[in-house]
Amino acid sequence: MPKRATKRGAERTPIGGSYDVIICGASFAGLTVARQLAGSGARTLLLDRYEIGERQTSACGIPTSWLRAMGLEASARQEFHTLVIHTPHGTSRYKLPWSFTTFDYRELCDLLFADCDCEFETAAVSGQRPGEGDEIAVETDRGTVSAPLVVDALGWKRVLAGNAYQPPDAPLSRGLEVHPPGSGQDMEIWIDRRYVPAGYGWSFPARDEVRVGVGSFDPRFHVKRTTVLLAEDLGRDAVRYQGNWIPHKLRRATEGNVFFVGDSAGHCLPLTAEGIRTAFYFAIALGEELRAVVEGRKDRAAALRDYAAFSDAHEWKYRWMLRAQRAVPRLPARAQRALIATVGVDAFVRWSFGHYLKIAPPEYAERYVRIPSRAKAPAASAA
Repeated sequence: MPKRATKRGAERTPIGGSYDVIICGASFAGLTVARQLAGSGARTLLLDRYEIGERQTSACGIPTSWLRAMGLEASARQEFHTLVIHTPHGTSRYKLPWSFTTFDYRELCDLLFADCDCEFETAAVSGQRPGEGDEIAVETDRGTVSAPLVVDALGWKRVLAGNAYQPPDAPLSRGLEVHPPGSGQDMEIWIDRRYVPAGYGWSFPARDEVRVGVGSFDPRFHVKRTTVLLAEDLGRDAVRYQGNWIPHKLRRATEGNVFFVGDSAGHCLPLTAEGIRTAFYFAIALGEELRAVVEGRKDRAAALRDYAAFSDAHEWKYRWMLRAQRAVPRLPARAQRALIATVGVDAFVRWSFGHYLKIAPPEYAERYVRIPSRAKAPAASAA
């Protein structure tokens, strides 16, 4: 079982020492990398400034097939087979070729962590510098730890890169949502300039709560007022806020000798802002690369090269989605409505959503994911 060494207040004693792997960030990507390393014999340290599962920064929805492939079905809250898209000039209901499921963030994180055999400490990571030999020293508010293999899964700030990446100048979207109690039957999207000039609003039911929010592709557009407006229009209370910046451009997956994954590598998809399954997807690949180093099948240089190549191979897909993100808001409202109605034809929905899922297919997780506490076929190298 993993060692959970959370410290608060006077118990926040100094940390230090050398490890085989240090993973900075304990959300979707970081936890998945740690789980891929379970049973490898690596002494792994997982760091996060908060308790595992403490700070939800997502609407927490994912293709159901990915939840199953990851062995995380117990965290599911509500499954949807249709998508409802509202515009000022009409509403379309898409029958999806695959279902989408909302889940509980803390429960999913706890499930991932239960399959890890790493050590965990709460500490705020501030940067990195060269350590002794081939090790990298990771600086935190509780001291310095080091390892030859270091992962930044800290999110859009890309802390270990050491270069400025600040809104509103960086390629970031912004999102905010409220979590009022209640229920609903439909997963709904609003493409309506009343709520946001470039972006969309949403309502995702999750059994006993509804996640209502607004996301803007323009980081200069403040979304709090219109998030409250959407909640009011739906008869929901604007309570339990959570929000975050969302990267919408792919970034380098390695820099120096550090590996980047999830939002720190820009792995969140443009246009849809879906970043959970891509965090899983790239984290599985990274975990397998690190495991190959730990087990002596590769050196660090080869793992850096191969992981970077794996991430870069997806660049054209991200580029095309970013073009769509920039183009759709420029269309007049009636043209947006016509496009949404055309895309809603069953044959086109099957084709487009099928290709969209293949950007990070669940079959990849079925092949490579490691679930130590459950029966699972042996994983192969991701390279």
